[in-house]
Amino acid sequence: MQRNLSPVRKALAVGTFLTALAAPPAAHAATPAELARWKAEAARVTITRDDWGIAHVHGRSDADAVFGAIYTQAEDDFPRVEANYLTALGRTAEADGESAIWQDLRQRLFVDPEELKAQYRESPPWLRTLMNSWADGLNFYLATHPAVKPKVLTRFEPWMALSFTEGSIGGDIEQISLTRLQSFYEHRRIPPTALETGALVKEPSGSNGIAIAPVNTANGHALLLINPHTSFYFRAELQMTSDAGLNTYGASTWGQFFIYQGFNPKIGWMHTSSTVDNIDQFAETVDTRGGKPVYHYGSGLRPLTTREVTVSFRRPDGTLGERQFTTYRTHHGPIVAEDGGKWIAEALMWKPIPALQQSWLRTKTSDLASFITVAGARANSSNDTILADARGEIAYLHPQFVPVRDDRFDYRDPVDGADPATDWKGLHAIDTLPNVLNPKVGWVHNTNDWPWDAAGPDSPKAADFPRYMDQVGGNYRGVHADEVLTGKHDFTPERLIAAAYDSHLPAFAVLLPQLAADYDALPAADPLKAKLAAPMALLRGWDCRWGYGSKETTLAVFWGDTLGGKFGADAKKARLNLPDFIAKRTTPAQRLAALSQATDRLTRDFGGWQVPWGEVNRFQRLDGAIAPHFDDAKGSIPVPFTSALWGSLASFGAKPYPNTKKYYGTSGNSFVAVVEFGPKVRAWAVSAGGQSGDPASAHFKDQAQRYADGALRPIYFYPEDLAGHITRTYRPGE
Repeated sequence: MQRNLSPVRKALAVGTFLTALAAPPAAHAATPAELARWKAEAARVTITRDDWGIAHVHGRSDADAVFGAIYTQAEDDFPRVEANYLTALGRTAEADGESAIWQDLRQRLFVDPEELKAQYRESPPWLRTLMNSWADGLNFYLATHPAVKPKVLTRFEPWMALSFTEGSIGGDIEQISLTRLQSFYEHRRIPPTALETGALVKEPSGSNGIAIAPVNTANGHALLLINPHTSFYFRAELQMTSDAGLNTYGASTWGQFFIYQGFNPKIGWMHTSSTVDNIDQFAETVDTRGGKPVYHYGSGLRPLTTREVTVSFRRPDGTLGERQFTTYRTHHGPIVAEDGGKWIAEALMWKPIPALQQSWLRTKTSDLASFITVAGARANSSNDTILADARGEIAYLHPQFVPVRDDRFDYRDPVDGADPATDWKGLHAIDTLPNVLNPKVGWVHNTNDWPWDAAGPDSPKAADFPRYMDQVGGNYRGVHADEVLTGKHDFTPERLIAAAYDSHLPAFAVLLPQLAADYDALPAADPLKAKLAAPMALLRGWDCRWGYGSKETTLAVFWGDTLGGKFGADAKKARLNLPDFIAKRTTPAQRLAALSQATDRLTRDFGGWQVPWGEVNRFQRLDGAIAPHFDDAKGSIPVPFTSALWGSLASFGAKPYPNTKKYYGTSGNSFVAVVEFGPKVRAWAVSAGGQSGDPASAHFKDQAQRYADGALRPIYFYPEDLAGHITRTYRPGE
């Protein structure tokens, strides 16, 4: 809990102030020379749209392919491209208003435009060329689409690409609490949000990845499951090829010029959010000397580095205001909070050039060895990686940015920044990480859980590694992955798709026998004995599998959600996932009361407690707004799978909204693909909704039913695959 502000804070008068109003930015007019350059680049690019609206981009050079790829992204959903760079640059408040100031300040603690410009100038020439083409493609799109009105970014500069180098939703920076940051700078305690405390149960973020070696496939070809769990409509699906040998397909986060999760003819890669600890907080003892801030380190004092940061924000009348902040930094990182009189410094990876290099170069690798060579940049901090290649190799790779630390300390909580023993001491070498290469068991998986079950009996052993290699533990998707992989030796692409949509919910397979025992122990005279007799009979006969018509799924999920609403904050404090907290820390009375409340809620909202899951759990896409909203009175389609919380590999993060009774999904399965690496690649995929963010487009939600059914469509990877499925071929600007 945050305590009273320290005397040092008062002496230094850390704070903000408002400045005079400023005018909103004016649109940038391209010069004749710029237009000529952009048109020349566009002439070297061909865009082919298939019958799902997916862009297959070809350029003479890799840079030309980048130009075309980012142009097509802007065509499909420019608002999301711009939104991602407003986030990355710390400029969201210029579009969304004062409420986004703290999000922007958090970003600007790390992102300094002047530093990024300098790093752009220091980048390798080949990388600068790609960044130049990236900016040119976006600016050419704006120049040729005058009806498109950016909220803020009327001009893209090449250096901006260095602000957003890693394709995960919610980068490392987002682990910094906004309420604690605001408390520090406004000299007052801001209560934590329900999401921060865990009172609002958050859909598990991350993804699933599975790779299967030829020994376990029917035709001797390696297989890869790409199953990111993100916010819907967060990535574009596309293909990038060039005369220089580039040929990569997959999901690219809006605004980025590399394929984040995907494959080329020789290798495929799937990233999952890791449980490694590579973001740490250091509690600094701060004092003043001569009116200037210093912090204790070892037996001496060091000066804090200060930097002025100006955050602009849009006022309700459309004009811009500014707030200025004096920010502080120790050698551990920027100050993000105060706790018990200590200033909290945040240490995380910030290596824009190596990170962007690694993100691009891995798309051009050809096998496991070359992928590991690229990983030698050690600029991947948050991603576990699941790999499969055409040579039949498979692997689980731990994130490569893992600081070496003294394992005596528990880095899950802030450590004493004054003690040099707590410092990071360089990075682990790749061969000291808990990687799994070509295990005898013939499969690897990760579901945002510990690496200790990545390959069944061939998994790394926790005792052989520092405890900071995993800070979260296992989850029920990991249990489920073991179930669908163990002992299976006849996988085909179709069977891997079936495994990815296997309907078992292993968390309920653990929890419901406990609930049945709770019920059986009730005295006959207890009112709940009669009230819950029928619901318990229904749950006793359930095989713990979801389905469109499953009334048991509805009842079980409402029961679990009721407990989550009551004990989510306690589960987060105890560092337990919700199912394990329910099993270990709740009482029989609490579990039975929750079932009673769940039946009452179902009866109130749906007219009875026996409601098919498909009537409750819905997919709806009403418009292109980035912030989702839903309406029970408007059209939607049923979705059979559930939240990943209960162990469903296919994830649908859904909940009711203030104006709805039905559950609507906003995250989970987004881009899903299965790839087979034979002599020629074969692949299948589906995306939530569709490729376009424009409600007027035929591709706004043309994949919605396939998404709900888990019916992946063939990917047109080779020209002969694409033939017969082309709807338009053109050059940028046409």
